[in-house]
Amino acid sequence: MGSDRSREGASARGEHTHSEPPAPRVVRHSVRGQILEALRAALVDGELIPGQVYSAPALGARFGVSATPVREAMQQLAVEGAVEVVPNRGFRVSERGPRELAELAEVRALIEVPVMLRLARTVPAERWGALRPLADATVAAAAVGDRASYAECDRAFHRAVLTLAGNDQLVAVADELHRRSQWPLVAGPATRRADLLADAAEHTALLDALIAQDLAVVQALVREHFTGADG
Repeated sequence: MGSDRSREGASARGEHTHSEPPAPRVVRHSVRGQILEALRAALVDGELIPGQVYSAPALGARFGVSATPVREAMQQLAVEGAVEVVPNRGFRVSERGPRELAELAEVRALIEVPVMLRLARTVPAERWGALRPLADATVAAAAVGDRASYAECDRAFHRAVLTLAGNDQLVAVADELHRRSQWPLVAGPATRRADLLADAAEHTALLDALIAQDLAVVQALVREHFTGADG
């Protein structure tokens, strides 16, 4: 009883007691997360140019934040391979050529194609139908030529398909490879709206075939999807 009164007295004086949960530290992590997503979008949009060096203070000024959350976000991008640390200068956007993109597509195909074909034989049509809004979202993003939004919608669709396999490690590995395949090439042409629309149309056609359980069409579409560039 006395200890309860002690805690009440401490609380009244504004002192921390063991029964009180610590104040949540959400602000810094929230800012870092927002900056990380903004940098990823800028990377996909081509605003961050391969080979160019960007300093954390300069990017912080651009986003209206201090250099600290930018530096933390860029360190995460360095872990992912999107940028390289340049001591005393900042971060250089990684330079990639067509060969790396082709290699990523090959690895993704080795992982995703067998899984999608297996799912096509086992998942009922109504579960495929539940993915319709995700396929429609890729079409909507492609229609306005929003490359960053399209990249997110594209990965969301593929994640949802692979999630049906019930293997979280598979989903995580495939999603990381997919993200890397969306980074810009050195001196490569910007992704055209027509390319996005064609890729989105493949999602819709694939989903239609899965719902209809047309395995021959599914197999053709899946293989075609991965022989293309960045679907």
